[in-house]
Amino acid sequence: MSTLFLHTPTNKRLVWYLAAEEYVAKHIDRLLPSEEHDGILFVWIVDPTVIIGRHQVLQNEVNTAFCQENNIAVYRRKSGGGCVYADAGNLMVSYIARSTHSEQVFQAYLDRMSDFLRHIGYDAVKSTHNDIMIGMHKVSGNACFALPTATIVHGTLLYNVDYAVLQQAITPSQEKLAKHGVESVRQRVINIHDIEGTSIASTTDLAHAVQQYWSNELLSLSEDDMHQIDAIEQEYLDPAFILSR
Repeated sequence: MSTLFLHTPTNKRLVWYLAAEEYVAKHIDRLLPSEEHDGILFVWIVDPTVIIGRHQVLQNEVNTAFCQENNIAVYRRKSGGGCVYADAGNLMVSYIARSTHSEQVFQAYLDRMSDFLRHIGYDAVKSTHNDIMIGMHKVSGNACFALPTATIVHGTLLYNVDYAVLQQAITPSQEKLAKHGVESVRQRVINIHDIEGTSIASTTDLAHAVQQYWSNELLSLSEDDMHQIDAIEQEYLDPAFILSR
């Protein structure tokens, strides 16, 4: 089985890429006509943004005043999982599988992304919290959700995220931090850029490495595909959805 790599436009809002995930999942049979392909993967880089999980309470997870003052967009996704801060130092990864066995897909994705990180020289393992760790530090957070036609997995790879902004933008409870055995967000995470002897020079280089490891078969969206993704994006931009918890 092999994966197709989807070319997506740059300089879109974070939620455009979530809409793209949803669109690809709904049209997976057309976009993946061959049974030899198990899924579609794409990567993306965005301006500073906070994205919360489907069931999270915005005020409990996000320093909204800080985000407003610093032009950091705040959105909600349709999958579960925790609050994530993304900026140009954070590579976002989307994987859409034809299978609807979501937990099987999710664990296979985590295994393969851990294999990728080991392939480029890092001692990475998946954790019981669906994170990927290098040593005692989180380098990748991940979530998934199932549609009737496919399973969507999305995750992060921390290359050189701005820790100072991250710490002020998101506000997990002390109870949640204690569950992971740490006192702060900063203590729990690590940037690939900061690992001694790293061979990756930029977030863009990391994106290229992901593509080369996962797939050499490329897929492009049509103009009509793009318009339909734009329409789905509007659902994520609805204030009623963002503030729904």
